[in-house]
Amino acid sequence: MKAIGWLKLLTPFDRKLLLVVTILVALSFLLLLRQTSGARVVVSADDKIIFVAPLDHDQLVELPGPLGITVLQIKDGAAQVISSPCVRKVCIGMGEARHSGDLLACVPNQLVIRIEGDCEEDGEYDFISR
Repeated sequence: MKAIGWLKLLTPFDRKLLLVVTILVALSFLLLLRQTSGARVVVSADDKIIFVAPLDHDQLVELPGPLGITVLQIKDGAAQVISSPCVRKVCIGMGEARHSGDLLACVPNQLVIRIEGDCEEDGEYDFISR
């Protein structure tokens, strides 16, 4: 069968569906390219912010939790959990977070680490109140 021969086997609906899926995949790649770099890391525990730092200063931070100390490394504009007392170490396996909106979480140790962008860079508001 020729490379183009399989197109003849498709129904008109199949062709339209293939076109829509191709467009959606292309748009998803464009959205990935639009991600803004994060400006700061914010760590929350029990719905309270316990640590805030810019991503452009390299440092190691010890974050307390119910299970013990979780170590967060901020290096080269990214944050990464490098040590945690939890059993499965899923938070370590999540890798680096560097883009605005990225999240790292150590659920057993009740820590949520999120990357926020600079408000001046984003130019968008989450909420406006008068």
